Amino acid sequence: MLPQRVWSRHANPKSGWTRLAAYPLLVYAVYARSNRLLAAVVAFLAINPFLFPAPETEPDDWMYRAVRAEEWWSDQGRPFVGVGYPQALSLFGLLAFSCNLYAARKRRPVATALPTVATMALKLWFVDELVRRHEAAG
Repeated sequence: MLPQRVWSRHANPKSGWTRLAAYPLLVYAVYARSNRLLAAVVAFLAINPFLFPAPETEPDDWMYRAVRAEEWWSDQGRPFVGVGYPQALSLFGLLAFSCNLYAARKRRPVATALPTVATMALKLWFVDELVRRHEAAG
């Protein structure tokens, strides 16, 4: 469970969207075997929630709602990965991520691109399901 100040800053849509956009760069760093780029992307991902201020008002942005839904899910003590729905989406995302890193390390372009898209799509599907559940819970 993250501290409230981290959730609040991460709820800035710029935080969420830039974290998502950083994923292909992470994969490319492994593919290109660029330790500098890999270190830079990992450092960016680590400090990302601290780079952006908490929104002063609730923005009308899907990513804001997605982060708040993740916070709500976490606060309820629910796991992000598991065999039930929607946690299975994260489980499959982890499998795609593993395939992604393996293919990138072996420098197989198509085998790298497909699980990159799959990993990102599964993450977005998972958080979209959390948004729906959070909004339904009121």
